[in-house]
Amino acid sequence: MSENCNQSCSSCGEDCTDRKEAKTDFREKPHELSVIKKVIGIVSGKGGVGKSSVTSMLAVTMKRLGYHVAILDADVTGPSIPKAFGIKEKATGSEFGIYPLKSKTGIDIMSINLLLANDTDPVLWRGPILGNTVKQFWTDVIWGDVDYMFIDMPPGTGDVPLTVFQSLTIDGIIIVTSPQELVSMIVSKAVKMAEMMNIPVLGLVENMSYFKCPDNGKEYKIFGESHMDEIAEKHNLKVLAKLPIDPRISAACDTGMIEFFDGDWFDSIAQKLEKTEEKETMRIAVAGEGKNVTEHFGHCINFLIYDVENGKIMNEKSIPNPGHKPGFLPNFLADGGVNVIISGGMGGGAVDIFNERNVEVVVGASGDAKTAVENYLKGELKTTGSVCHEHQHHDTCGE
Repeated sequence: MSENCNQSCSSCGEDCTDRKEAKTDFREKPHELSVIKKVIGIVSGKGGVGKSSVTSMLAVTMKRLGYHVAILDADVTGPSIPKAFGIKEKATGSEFGIYPLKSKTGIDIMSINLLLANDTDPVLWRGPILGNTVKQFWTDVIWGDVDYMFIDMPPGTGDVPLTVFQSLTIDGIIIVTSPQELVSMIVSKAVKMAEMMNIPVLGLVENMSYFKCPDNGKEYKIFGESHMDEIAEKHNLKVLAKLPIDPRISAACDTGMIEFFDGDWFDSIAQKLEKTEEKETMRIAVAGEGKNVTEHFGHCINFLIYDVENGKIMNEKSIPNPGHKPGFLPNFLADGGVNVIISGGMGGGAVDIFNERNVEVVVGASGDAKTAVENYLKGELKTTGSVCHEHQHHDTCGE
């Protein structure tokens, strides 16, 4: 602990050494029978902006495109997803876990209202219990094979959003707002929370943006002029949609018929979600002498580790060689998440262990380590099959 530490973590800066060391991965694994490909959180800085209806219509749109879709209703104290889909049955379970209910078109849904005896019963729980309930919706519910899961978050930046961001693997969030000028501050809070939790913001949706009169076709700004474009530019975000005030949407939600509402406002958002690329990540290790590639893998001075996202180096660090013991180094690097090892030369025994651990081996490299990694990413560095000279016959280098 730093001698200047006052033990009040709320006042610490992000560069606080103790705070950095205290960072822990709180992410929970989903149920073992669940395979969830993409998780999108629908967030609002304040209540009453139509977040749940946006969640519902996004799920409906993706379902119409042929995807297996699920909704996790994390708004435990104000659940409205079951009503929008007309679901009145209660969830069931077995020794294996809890089963979500399916909507009329096959969207899987889990909400606290599916577990309460009466839909109108209030949920009078404190923050930690609310957060743990949402966590159990992730860990204990048998979701099966899901292409897109949408999480209807409670408004604000309190306990439940924090739990979701920390405990669930979120691929990105969509922030729902309304046109009022006050929204700029509220959106900023949501964006900053996402940044602090390292969650990508996919874009903004402005709900109740305008009302189109059915008699004259003119658009009226009921809640004033939109500030969405300015907010998006300020935070370098995309405006995904500006949605009108449409009484038919409210009527569809109230009657549980949101799945059959005819509107195309979400088609463009769906296309953008489809185009959202999966992050291709890898970790590349280089056997080095300082910042250069070494000729002998097992006797290297250090390993230079490069974290790569979508073909670009995002982070690099150097760690000392932990020791040249039989069979140790290849397993040490594989256990550390290394996908590719680059070296000047390497014994056959080490190559065999790397192959068993599904780590690609590239030998015959030389010169600057980072340049070697960049050349590998460009496809310009190929393995030469080089074997360390002192182990040409016994193939024991690095074992």
